[in-house]
Amino acid sequence: MKNHEIAALFERIANVLELKGENAFRINSYRKAARILGDVTEDIEVLAREGKLKDIPGIGEGMAEKIMEYIHTGKMSKYDEVMKEISEETITLMQIPGLGPKTVAMLNKKLGIVSLSDLEKALQEGKLKGLFGMGDKKIQNIMRGIELFKTSQQRIPIGMAYPVVKGIIEVLKHHSQTRDIQSAGSLRRMKETVGDIDILATGTHGEDIVKSFVTMRGVTQILAAGDTKGSVRVEEGVQVDLRVVREDEFGSALQYFTGSKEHNVHLREIAKKKGYKISEYGIFKDNKKIGGSREEEIYKVLGMDWIPPELRENKGEIEAAQEGKLPNLIKLSDIKGDLHNHSDWSDGNSTFEEMAKRAMDMGYRYLVVSDHSQSLHVANGLREEELLEEIEEIDNLNKKLKGFTLLKATEVDIMADGSIDFPDKLLEKLDVVIASIHSGFKQEKKKITERMIAAIRNPYVNIIAHPTGRLIGKREGYEIDLDKVMEACVETGTALELNCYYDRLDLNDSNCKKAKETGVMIAISTDAHHVDQMWMIELGVGIARRGWLEAKNVINTFLLHDLKAFCKKKRAAI
Repeated sequence: MKNHEIAALFERIANVLELKGENAFRINSYRKAARILGDVTEDIEVLAREGKLKDIPGIGEGMAEKIMEYIHTGKMSKYDEVMKEISEETITLMQIPGLGPKTVAMLNKKLGIVSLSDLEKALQEGKLKGLFGMGDKKIQNIMRGIELFKTSQQRIPIGMAYPVVKGIIEVLKHHSQTRDIQSAGSLRRMKETVGDIDILATGTHGEDIVKSFVTMRGVTQILAAGDTKGSVRVEEGVQVDLRVVREDEFGSALQYFTGSKEHNVHLREIAKKKGYKISEYGIFKDNKKIGGSREEEIYKVLGMDWIPPELRENKGEIEAAQEGKLPNLIKLSDIKGDLHNHSDWSDGNSTFEEMAKRAMDMGYRYLVVSDHSQSLHVANGLREEELLEEIEEIDNLNKKLKGFTLLKATEVDIMADGSIDFPDKLLEKLDVVIASIHSGFKQEKKKITERMIAAIRNPYVNIIAHPTGRLIGKREGYEIDLDKVMEACVETGTALELNCYYDRLDLNDSNCKKAKETGVMIAISTDAHHVDQMWMIELGVGIARRGWLEAKNVINTFLLHDLKAFCKKKRAAI
């Protein structure tokens, strides 16, 4: 699939246009197209071949022509035109958190900086001090951004890796002689970023399975192809390694290659004390193999419950398994609905009807469409009268829906003083109110914390969205005292969101675990702006499982009347 490849080109065009000071409308049109293509789950080449590019909401005739040109020729004339006189090194600079196109343009004009090495040298020599807008805090943020950028280049966001692997596994299931096949490594453990991708398979004809793997559609480079091992690069630039093992070794190999290293070391120490030896080939007693076809055999022999892969980080899961106290982790099937989405009323690209249909296809009983409020102009935030019109449309649509409910909601902005930008008389007409911070990220920790707690104390606010504001590999987020925020949530009956959008995953796994221990309820929501982004609930459930969350800790596992009761409980305390 060339989806991410073309999305990256559009994002680069947007960045360079901004660097050159071009029209904001043109810049935003390319950013929007990049976001849409990055989230479309269907193969863009297939859509182009079927003449369906313009059916994608947000992709107009001009963008469709550029996509077709790239698919047919491997080039995009608009990209070549925009990139004239702009070096790849300058493009790289704009990918560093804290360095937007405008800052890069200023550094180039004032100091002649065109590359990362130029920037690092200027920082070492203190040349940024005294430039407009370059205070000590800004400089520190740029230095942290460089570290974050370098780290992120070594890892792949799970939002990119997960669908790639899912697609590969589906292909091999249907077009090769595999009997069992699963991802391994940090992807199976659902870490927010992963290294190279590992897949394990078993089957009677290893060479044929490897051949199917290295010749499948989307492979750009074959790195290795043997009887039991294959390694390729796919169109997304990701390396994927396949290993075919014997059936009686599949469980032990899966356990071994899933990791984590720390989990496996601890497990082997326990095995050694009990007189066993564990390897990727099985579990042995006095050189006699006593298990290995299934993972469960390894853990059972060692006197413990099977440990879900998301928990295998050596953070107490082994002790819990020995005592029979592992949590009953939340499952995707527990989710009754998605509690944070955006329609084409604000900055989304899908209609209420389209989102409701996709939600019903996913087996949901309800869906929250929470378009932005009036202060967020960049996201086409709704005015009060527009929200009232939206409420009326939802009410009319609900009369036609059977066994499914669209919930009336909004995502209000938490303002600089902690107030929110819709009055209570309007909020009381809604089923769910989500509040979030979209500005003032650079405020001091105390101020940011006070802002959020003020919103939490509003009797109509039910959920705090993306609570830390981080973007993986792009932005660290604002400074906030989450302990105090969680205390306020428990006191008021307010939920915190685990935002599933692939570059947010906010709350992260450790903060989800802290929330559970504190007694804070969690809402797992995709923040989808298009129906093709609603699949990301799978990422959120994976992070929730890493955070030891159970269904009882998550409000969108509730039946509809229980969810409504949760939301109304705060108001009843007025």
